[in-house]
Amino acid sequence: MFETFGFLTCLIGAIVVIGFIFLANAIRIVPEYQRLVVFRLGRCVGARGPGIVLLIPIIDRGVKADLREQVREIPQQTSITKDNAPISIDFLWYFKVLDPTQSVLQVGNFEAAAAGIAATTLRAVIGGIALDDVLSQREHINNQLRTRLDEVTERWGVKVTNVEIREIVPPRDVQDAMNRQMTAERVRRALVTESMGDQQAAINRAEGTKQAAILSAQGERESNILRAEGDRQAQLLRAEGFAQALESIYNTAKSIDQKTMTLQYFETLKSIGMSPSTKYIFPMEFTSMLDNFLGKDGKK
Repeated sequence: MFETFGFLTCLIGAIVVIGFIFLANAIRIVPEYQRLVVFRLGRCVGARGPGIVLLIPIIDRGVKADLREQVREIPQQTSITKDNAPISIDFLWYFKVLDPTQSVLQVGNFEAAAAGIAATTLRAVIGGIALDDVLSQREHINNQLRTRLDEVTERWGVKVTNVEIREIVPPRDVQDAMNRQMTAERVRRALVTESMGDQQAAINRAEGTKQAAILSAQGERESNILRAEGDRQAQLLRAEGFAQALESIYNTAKSIDQKTMTLQYFETLKSIGMSPSTKYIFPMEFTSMLDNFLGKDGKK
């Protein structure tokens, strides 16, 4: 009896353990960013999740698929440009699983497959572009790589969201030539800048000289105008003074009689007589002037 009880206890314990193992394998908790692609007896029954997913042990098998955007690095690849220049390029590519079922069914390891396609696509794209364009048209190359990769990965349910070239390493001789070209370009820019500065300085000096000459000419013209105006005003004033003097003399002369004029002649003769000269000149009218004092018959 005791042997039978022990046997039953062991059997119940084994059943409980098997039950826990069954539940552990049957219950899966799928996060929000993942999906569980379920295969039942080898046939895909679709993606499950997120949340709690129940699987039938031994019959069901689940494969996880991450829906978050991922980034992978493509190590340096040596490519030959259109003008036969070898360069090393490495880049990053970003992808996101849109269809978890197709990403599991259509390709065994889509990351490795996409990395291989990215390397070959890079060589194909670089082979059709010259070296100078490779160095200056990174965005164009990024778009071409993204487009070609997306065309391949689309059937896997994967979307290539972006491709970014990280580094382009040209050959040593090309780098030396680029350095010399950069130095020559900087020297050229410095010379151009210096010549433009000299030109602008010469223009400024000429403009200053022109402005100074214009201002000097304007000042001289205004000075001449002022002097001419002053001379004109002075001449007008002198003419007005002379006219007033003549008018005053004329008015005074009208009030002077003949005798007064004769007295003025006598004063003049007196002045002449006091001079050391030995010759005297008398006007013809002198005798007629005496008539004013002597009278018509020679008597006053």
